[in-house]
Amino acid sequence: MEFFKIKKDIPFMRHALAFNVVSLVTFLLAVFFLFSRGLHLSVEFTGGTVMHVTYSQPVEIEGVRNAVTALGYNDVQVQNFGTARDLTIRLPVVKGVSTAQQSDKVIAALNALPDAAQNPVTLRSTEFVGPQVGDELVEGGLKALGFVVLGIMVYLAFRFEWKFAVAAIVANLHDVVIILGFFAFFQWEFSLAVLAAVLAVLGYSVNESVVIFDRIRENFRRLRKLNTVQVIDNAITSTISRTIITHGCTQVMVLSMLLFGGETLHYFALALTIGICFGIYSSVFVAAAIAMWLGIKREDLIKGPKRDIDPNDPNSGAVV
Repeated sequence: MEFFKIKKDIPFMRHALAFNVVSLVTFLLAVFFLFSRGLHLSVEFTGGTVMHVTYSQPVEIEGVRNAVTALGYNDVQVQNFGTARDLTIRLPVVKGVSTAQQSDKVIAALNALPDAAQNPVTLRSTEFVGPQVGDELVEGGLKALGFVVLGIMVYLAFRFEWKFAVAAIVANLHDVVIILGFFAFFQWEFSLAVLAAVLAVLGYSVNESVVIFDRIRENFRRLRKLNTVQVIDNAITSTISRTIITHGCTQVMVLSMLLFGGETLHYFALALTIGICFGIYSSVFVAAAIAMWLGIKREDLIKGPKRDIDPNDPNSGAVV
């Protein structure tokens, strides 16, 4: 299925150097902000108080979140736990304030709301999540990221060629670091949901790279008169319609979560939005360009049987 078909190839690789300079500058800025500002880790990573409360009737999460935020807590997570009447409230660590004091203060604020008499709140449990758990989550997240990167490299090296594997990993890590750079610069909250979005972006970006790489391999077999640059330009141009359809539909869904998903899905959808946009860009201008600069050629992808050629025989090596 195609919305349109471009008859003349767009010379993407002619501008590859300029686009990759922009990518390098953006990447270095992201690294700088990661080291200078760091990530604003959520309670799941830093530790804090976790409260489970129950209402007699379904309750609006936004009203509960506003009441808790009014107490001076900036990093508050409020979400449903099982039913619309059960909520989980996560509070950050406050120096000099115990878990019991935090929970008492929150329950008092919730009981002071105008509709508390008709819909009273009951504290079911309170627990403290220590920083040791946060360290384990960080370590587990880094391991997951490492295994994903390793798996992608092995897959691409076997399916295509090691030059494509290197190009795809550089492009995908470029996307991941830029997402983290955005979160570090704006000090958006980095939670487990955002980490899941980053891992999803890795898989999403490599899928786009595989589509382009597969078309490059096909073009090397089919368009034997074209050189490497022309083959890559044709591959990218011929997949533009597919890219617009797939990424456009995905982006509509992600933007719906971003605009209407509420506070719980906000940063998850925001990370996906940034990742999808940069994923398209990196697959076209970063991955394909790096593969070109690494010297990818027809012989790398089309393996034929080796034949002994006699230099003195003019017919040696001829195929009938």
